[in-house]
Amino acid sequence: MPALDRFDLYELCVQSPREAVQFLERLHGGTPRSLREDFCGTAAIARAWAARSPRHTAEAVDCDPQVLERAGSAERVERLIGDVRTAPVRAASVDVVFVGNYSIGEIHERSELVAYLSSARRRLRPRGVFVCDTYGGESAFRIGALERRHAGPNGTILHHVWEQRAADPLTARVENVLHFRVELDGEITLSLAEAFVYRWRLWSIPELVDAAREAGFVETCVHTQLGGDGDARALHAPCGASFAACLAARVD
Repeated sequence: MPALDRFDLYELCVQSPREAVQFLERLHGGTPRSLREDFCGTAAIARAWAARSPRHTAEAVDCDPQVLERAGSAERVERLIGDVRTAPVRAASVDVVFVGNYSIGEIHERSELVAYLSSARRRLRPRGVFVCDTYGGESAFRIGALERRHAGPNGTILHHVWEQRAADPLTARVENVLHFRVELDGEITLSLAEAFVYRWRLWSIPELVDAAREAGFVETCVHTQLGGDGDARALHAPCGASFAACLAARVD
C-alpha cells in the first residue's frame, strides 16, 4: 500500500467532494456548469465538480503551487496559482464560487473581506451563487480537541483530531490544528502531529451576511454545512448551540 501523506489524509478525513458538489448544485438551483474553488488546496472539490459531468468545468485557485500541483492534470480543471484576493477578475465567467474548509478565515480584515466578495460577485454569471462556510455557537471560542475515526483504504483506520489551540473572542482570531494517525491491525503505522496549522479570523454568520450585502449580493441564505445526500437545508440553530454552516449569496 502506498504511504499516505498529510494531503491524502486531509481529503479522506475532512472532505466529502461528491456530497459537496451535489450541495453546491442544489444551492444554485439551476443548471450550473462552471465552478471556481478559491483557497482550493489540492482542488478536491474542483476535481469532483469536473468529474460529475462532461459539461462541467472548474477553476482551482491557490497561492501554494506545490499543493496545487497535487491536483494533477484533471480534465476540464484549470489550475491557477495566485492570491485569490488580488487575482484579475474575469467578469461573469462562472456559475458558482466556493470557499470551503473555513478558508474564508484566511482573510483577516473586513475591508479585505468586502473587496474579495466584490470580486467574487463580479466573477459570477446571472443568478450565480457564492458559497463559503464557517462555524459558530457556544464552542466557537472554546479551547479543546475532538477526535474522529474513519475507515481508510486497505483496512486502515484513520484518526483525525481537530484541535482549537487558541481563541480570542475579543479579536475573533483562532488557531486550529489538524493531527492524523493511521492504524492498521491495532498498530499505529503513521502519526502526523500538526499536519496542518491554521491561524484564522473567525467570521460570524452576521458579519459574512453584512459583508456580502455591502459587496453587492442581492440575496443571502444560511444552510447547514452539508446534507449527507447533498441536500441544502436551512439552518435553524438554537441559542447557544454549536454549528457549522454555509453562507450562500446570490447575484441578480
